[in-house]
Amino acid sequence: MREGEGLAEALETCLSDWSQRTGITVEVWALPSADVPSRTAQGVLTAMREALANVESHSGAGAVSIAVTAGSGGLRMTVSDHGQGFDTTKAARGIARMRAAFAELGGTLTVSSVRGEGTTVTGVVPRRG
Repeated sequence: MREGEGLAEALETCLSDWSQRTGITVEVWALPSADVPSRTAQGVLTAMREALANVESHSGAGAVSIAVTAGSGGLRMTVSDHGQGFDTTKAARGIARMRAAFAELGGTLTVSSVRGEGTTVTGVVPRRG
């Protein structure tokens, strides 16, 4: 993230650059309208980049859907594709890196995948009161 840039702007730049480079369409369903703490924003960007790298390298999908929301309950990131899917019991380092990024923020990350139907990655960071 650049100085003074919020998470929504950083995500827009990241997603636009990635889509132009890969030719994979990005459907943005939601980006956070509220400010997000810098540490949380960095963790989300780290996980998002890894999720996009996995879509590019493994899914075979022509499009990916993105939603990142922040509200009173915390932050939620969802990355979903309709690619080839995979056996989640054989998940590799990329998923471990995404889980670690969310764990450092006190959050969790889940991966759901069905062969031939695609993959959804969901990360949640609870709001700290």
